[in-house]
Amino acid sequence: MGVEISVKNHELAAYMAKELMEDKLLVVIVGPTAVGKTALCVTLAQLFGTEIISADSRQFFKEMAIGTAKPTVEEMDGVVHHFVDHMSVDTPYSAGRFELDALAKAKTLFATHDTVIATGGSTLYIKGLVEGFDDMPKTPEAVRAQVIADYEEKGLEFLVKELWANDPAYADEVDLQNPQRVMRAVEVFRVSGQPMSFYRKNKLDARPFKMLKIGLEREREELYDRINRRVDIMIEQGLFEEVERLLPYREVNALQTVGYKEVFDYMDGQYDREEAIRLLKRNTRRYAKRQLTYFKKDEEFHWFHPEDEAGIVALIREHLKGEVKE
Repeated sequence: MGVEISVKNHELAAYMAKELMEDKLLVVIVGPTAVGKTALCVTLAQLFGTEIISADSRQFFKEMAIGTAKPTVEEMDGVVHHFVDHMSVDTPYSAGRFELDALAKAKTLFATHDTVIATGGSTLYIKGLVEGFDDMPKTPEAVRAQVIADYEEKGLEFLVKELWANDPAYADEVDLQNPQRVMRAVEVFRVSGQPMSFYRKNKLDARPFKMLKIGLEREREELYDRINRRVDIMIEQGLFEEVERLLPYREVNALQTVGYKEVFDYMDGQYDREEAIRLLKRNTRRYAKRQLTYFKKDEEFHWFHPEDEAGIVALIREHLKGEVKE
């Protein structure tokens, strides 16, 4: 349950002990859902002759395509996307494990490429790749069982209120509709007396390659219109049918997210189809806002409109040549 972060181990140490790759560049491209990351990254990968590491935590799973807006073969346009369709939805996977897997993949790609592109909107997985995690306290089974009991008996809202009271910084950025994330944060505080944010503010791991962080944004009205249209397209493509096929797995962490939870609740009879669609659009817009808020806190990001390909390409070339203008 939750994200088990325990990556300060021999695997990470062994990776970081390898020879430095100071002439290699990881281009990290982030942005809110529906902003246009896929199309831009494919264009850049083709231009720089490289491949893409996907840090979208839900696109890892083979069974989740429509609700995650997973890029189609046509949209990938011949560019290799690593970690897309990486595993089955019932396979446990964590941001800590992704850190190790993604770093290993980057090392392999840097053997034959000067530039590698990493992209996604999953804040925790991007963090794992570019920074790593601090060690988190282990949760005794008794504490975990009590948190689960509180969730089942008192509801998610009870735990959300506890999280706001004890860790408002983390509550402000986490998906509060994701029970697994909320429960994990509550567990951490109950075990250690410290908020989740306490374990995420210490000095993080250096990387043996250069890194360029690029953020994509659009005017709010433009972005929200794209989100609404994307939801309509998902429904036309069969989102409700996809969710129905995933009913046997509805308790897994990946499905406790926007785009799936609303449809599950509709299937439970909590509201009608029209209301499910309205909530899906609203919650996706709220999620996009949280993504932007999180990424905007990192001052190392350079922000562009997705259609400013010339400006983005110029910045990448500056970093490749070591001609960075701060």
